[in-house]
Amino acid sequence: MKKNVLLIIAILLLGHFLPAQKNARHTDNIIPVGIVKNIPDSALLDIVQRQTFRYFWDYAHPVSGLARERDNAVHAEYYWDYINEAYNEPNLSKGTFGPEACAIGGTGMGILATIVAANRGWVGKDTALKRLIKIVDFLIKADCYHGIYPHFMNGATGKTIPFDRLDDGADIVETSYLMMGLLAAKAYFNGNSLQEKYFQKRVEQMWNVANWNWHSKGENKLLYWHWSPNNDFDMNFPVYGYDEALITYIIAASSPTHPISKELYENCWVKSNGWKNGNTYYGYALPLSNYEKGGPLFFEQYTYMGIDPSGLKDDHGIDYEVQAKNHTLINRAYCIENPKHYKGYGENCWGLTAGDSYRGYIAHCPEVDSGVIQPTAALSSFPYTPGYSMQALKHFYYDLGNKIWGQYGFADGFSETKNWYAKTHLAIDQAPIVVMIENYRSGLIWKLFMQIPDIQNGLKKLGFTSKWMR
Repeated sequence: MKKNVLLIIAILLLGHFLPAQKNARHTDNIIPVGIVKNIPDSALLDIVQRQTFRYFWDYAHPVSGLARERDNAVHAEYYWDYINEAYNEPNLSKGTFGPEACAIGGTGMGILATIVAANRGWVGKDTALKRLIKIVDFLIKADCYHGIYPHFMNGATGKTIPFDRLDDGADIVETSYLMMGLLAAKAYFNGNSLQEKYFQKRVEQMWNVANWNWHSKGENKLLYWHWSPNNDFDMNFPVYGYDEALITYIIAASSPTHPISKELYENCWVKSNGWKNGNTYYGYALPLSNYEKGGPLFFEQYTYMGIDPSGLKDDHGIDYEVQAKNHTLINRAYCIENPKHYKGYGENCWGLTAGDSYRGYIAHCPEVDSGVIQPTAALSSFPYTPGYSMQALKHFYYDLGNKIWGQYGFADGFSETKNWYAKTHLAIDQAPIVVMIENYRSGLIWKLFMQIPDIQNGLKKLGFTSKWMR
């Protein structure tokens, strides 16, 4: 009996420290691990992806399965600097979102991470599908506005949680991330079982009713980010480029029922002051973005979780592979230059993007540099800078792991200058780590998403060409 007990303990300990293999038997319970020394790079990537995915698997809202916005009580002051900068409204209310707040965009990204988890065997494929069915069954009855969902939603009731006093309705950017996840999941769970057919039908229902063109006010001039039954288009915030919202135009143009026009895309996105750059920084040409050195790195990550930038070009001569890679290299080069002399910055510690800081939630970039590194910035750049990203990953994990590694992967941010290390994890920062590392390793999500006929139609409509197009 004693030998059997010792054997069981040994097996449990072994499972605690060794990464799960793709075809290994699983219990759908992902056990977190600490710092495991002297392992191959592939095993390290397994650990980081799998443990980061736990945020969406173990910390999902228990009623709806939606991705919680963050893993602490959500307060609007985390967004204060970002909102004030974006809308130039110094008197915005600092209300409380509350612990039930779930992120619609983060949920879509989490769905992509769930596909990765099912494909790698961290959770059972049938179990993953049940979770996704739970999500779509909830969303089909939840608040939406002409088929477009709000930024935040109460994960227990499905009611909109206002982001601000005017932003209390539809958000097409967040909804585009949701649809990116749902469409990719529909492509992955494409079998003929009753459960798969049911899920496919649910996704089709949401996809077909989403009225993207409503946000154009019936014109081909501007595409508006928000609409509210209480405030109409009073938010008055067009979706200008270049930033994280390229996927919004692609999704909106891809709709089989309520698409936007190429003319609207040209007028609002391409012709905006924020679209083109054309300058060179640290020897790297930057085609797009009105930020001096490209802006936050999530510009090159959110859209490209589904859209493969490799070989992607448009009819304006933009090479999106060059854009994504060079923006990343510029961001890293800035951190190496470190003009403000922050502690820790260097070749193995880089990555400025939006996330938590000791000052709240800020869209960090070379122009807005507070000495805070977000691990998601370098780790979600694996497809563009695999060697440099691995260098950063090993530093984060082996050198700083005792301060920033936890049950849901890496903490959202840290500042060695301020000796500050976040205790939070954000859905929109955790998901890109899982998905973009997977795109680097296997191209899984790119293969699924880029072969969807509707998406190919939308890309063609907007003037894009890609190696994936038939």
